[in-house]
Amino acid sequence: MFDLRPVGYVIGLLVAALGATMALPLALDLYDGSGHWAAFLESMVLTCLVGGLLALSCANGVRAGLGMQQTFLLTTGVWLALPVFAALPFSLGATEARYVDAFFEAMSGLTTTGSTVFSGLDDLPRGLLLWRSMLQWFGGIGIIVVAMVFLPELRVGGMQIFRSEAFDTMGKILPRAAQIALRISAIYIGLTLACTAAYAVVGMGGFDAVNHAMTTLATGGFSTRDGSFGDFRGAAEYIAAAFMILASLPFVRYVQMLDGQGRPILKDSQVRGFFAVIVALVLVLALYRTIVKLDPAEPAFREAVFNITSILTGTGYASTDYQLWGSFPVVLFFLAGLIGGCAGSTSCSVKIFRYQLLLASINAQIRRIHSPHGVFTPRYAGRPVGEDVLSSVMAFFMLFFVTLAVLALLLGMTGLDFITAVSGAATALANVGPGLGPEIGPAGNFGGLSDTAKWLLSAGMLIGRLELMAVYVILTLQFWRS
Repeated sequence: MFDLRPVGYVIGLLVAALGATMALPLALDLYDGSGHWAAFLESMVLTCLVGGLLALSCANGVRAGLGMQQTFLLTTGVWLALPVFAALPFSLGATEARYVDAFFEAMSGLTTTGSTVFSGLDDLPRGLLLWRSMLQWFGGIGIIVVAMVFLPELRVGGMQIFRSEAFDTMGKILPRAAQIALRISAIYIGLTLACTAAYAVVGMGGFDAVNHAMTTLATGGFSTRDGSFGDFRGAAEYIAAAFMILASLPFVRYVQMLDGQGRPILKDSQVRGFFAVIVALVLVLALYRTIVKLDPAEPAFREAVFNITSILTGTGYASTDYQLWGSFPVVLFFLAGLIGGCAGSTSCSVKIFRYQLLLASINAQIRRIHSPHGVFTPRYAGRPVGEDVLSSVMAFFMLFFVTLAVLALLLGMTGLDFITAVSGAATALANVGPGLGPEIGPAGNFGGLSDTAKWLLSAGMLIGRLELMAVYVILTLQFWRS
């Protein structure tokens, strides 16, 4: 049996750190004169105590690096442990949520999914609204580090193609991760502050601007309003779209830009592919709205830009109920949610680079059929792609859609209709946020689902956020025997 103490030590520290951050919403509720501060105090003490004791009990097993098995456990364990404690303020506080609802909300926040079980957001204590936004902001920076440091080393879903981008960390994961996280954090904070200022300039109130900036950069989608972004029409939608796009680009490219290397981001295949997809989808939807539906040009274009960007990046904001636009936009949004942004960003879903590798592999196979004696090697960004990467990508696609089908089937067994079950499974696994249908669509929420459905969706969020195989591998007997 391998040593679990290094894993427990890191998880304990992160749990204790999460508890310490509860001081911010606690202070805000005290300032507002809200009695909800007591719930944050209780949650903070319990979380810090449990996390601190876990870290202390495992401190004697800390080593310089982590093995492969320990890294898999740490990657999954952190995202499983943090929602357990992040849910406490929801359960103990003003919402008086049952734990299944509190856990669903916390998991949705930390995985930056954006699905919610709460209504009446306009009337909740500001501290609780801030806590929801903070969870998504923490999840956004966390998944960047995971995507750039851990997943490439774990050879998950073709992510090993970015190993050189992630600074070759195997054998010294924790020290190197700290260095990478420091630089990324500075960029992440800078973009969040810039987004806050931009929202404020166009008339958004200070509290709303801070919260929406955090959930925009995390591509999370939690809002302080029941109407989501429908309460902030006009220029704010363009600003949100711009920062959602910035958050969906590889953060390693920002690090390179700060080092004076501006060309890599311009030459990055996934960046160019990402922009091509956005432009194509926005034009298609805007033309549909103006030509078929005869809607005014500017609102049609603005709403197309905002809502396509929101769903494509996995943010999940909604400025209007796009299900009222007709069946074609609904299908378009469903498919857009299964695309995602770039690797090494806060964006989610399948990711652009996997589709590019899939198309490169298909193209090479077609050419082999046409010219059996030729040698055709799939290439990505001008470089040959190894068989290990291609097989990992193919396995990811197969596992993603099998998981989607199984999750949808299980949700259907809880009594959900076909549209709700399929879109719910897709939005959880792709970490998008809203589903389709009157219950979980952009105008609804997940509060009316059964407890079983909420636990299933919570599991789907975790599996999707960690690129599937990072979770599935620890469920195999071979993992524990080796």
